[in-house]
Amino acid sequence: MTTGSTPQVAPSHASVVVIGGGIMGAATAHYLAEAGVEDVVLVERDELGSGSTSKAAGGLRSQFSDEVNIALGARSLETFRRFATDFDHDIDLVTSGYLFLLDNDEDAAAFERNVALQQSLGQASRMVSVAEAAALSPIISTTGLVAGAFNPEDAHCTPEAAVAGFARAARRRGVTVCKHTEVTDIVVEDGAVTGVETSRGPIATDTVVCAAGVWSQALGAMAGVELPVTPLRRQIMVTEPVDFDARSLPFTIDFSTSFYFHSEGDGLLMGAPEVADVREFDMHRDPEWAEHLSGLISRRAPALEDVCVRSGWAGLYECTPDHNALIGSAEEVSGFLYACGFSGHGFLQGPAVGEVMRDLYLGRQPFVDVSPMGVGRFSTDELRVELNIV
Repeated sequence: MTTGSTPQVAPSHASVVVIGGGIMGAATAHYLAEAGVEDVVLVERDELGSGSTSKAAGGLRSQFSDEVNIALGARSLETFRRFATDFDHDIDLVTSGYLFLLDNDEDAAAFERNVALQQSLGQASRMVSVAEAAALSPIISTTGLVAGAFNPEDAHCTPEAAVAGFARAARRRGVTVCKHTEVTDIVVEDGAVTGVETSRGPIATDTVVCAAGVWSQALGAMAGVELPVTPLRRQIMVTEPVDFDARSLPFTIDFSTSFYFHSEGDGLLMGAPEVADVREFDMHRDPEWAEHLSGLISRRAPALEDVCVRSGWAGLYECTPDHNALIGSAEEVSGFLYACGFSGHGFLQGPAVGEVMRDLYLGRQPFVDVSPMGVGRFSTDELRVELNIV
């Protein structure tokens, strides 16, 4: 059955209920259905992609300090590059690379190690001189810089378009998409999932995939699964058109401050952390942040000081204590799978994680060993802190 709109009443039964209609949920639902899994239901309490995915900067990269993250980023990049062909859907992919700007020797040494690891895994990353960095991103000030790291194969695209492409493909393969449907409880009996209660009625199922982003902790609690995911507000602004070819610029990140910019249409998208972290479910825009951002622009990209702002928004990172994702199956509750806590790099890993969740459900070995990403690491000494976060 192909479902083009939300049913008035939720299906009475599902083989899998995927909770969360962002990139993780949409990709997971698609890959499950593509593998022949029938009666997949995707539940989203609002519109598809309306959570953190729609607030993301859209960056796509394999430049990480952890082997699993490198593999997930690289695999997803392959999918994004083929997206227009495979999904017949335009995501406005811009392959202009990712450039990290480094202003101290300690960071430069760490990035040299990371680049060596990335290269050993087949990635095109390389260290660049300050002069090369300036040639790649001519609008930057090189004051204080000591080096850079660049991968020409990294890219960026439009997050909402990617979600729409996955969702359309999932529907065509028979996935039922329930928008504006809130999950009110996850029913667990004798240590196993038996159903999901929703605002449109109950769904009997023995498998739930929690892909609810920053809201995953609450969903895990319904099933008795502890998912240490907390919110962190991030803000973004988009400029009016600029008088140079913005699409030729790489996604440029001033690593020590996390100020970044990339093309957005004929303008630029810019972002940076706030002066003081706001770790609450708060998506209000703070006018003081704009002043902070202006200072970062003056320091690292003074050529942009007079560019006018077109729009902006605030969104939420879904953070874990070690800045790494939670991917796996709950040990204490059979049938509860989770993919959340991506700490700012969830969108770019979404397609690959969708494949992984499919394989975990089917009992197959995923293309990369994600066991280190299991939530159990927080009860041991096996934390894997990801260093390349923005």
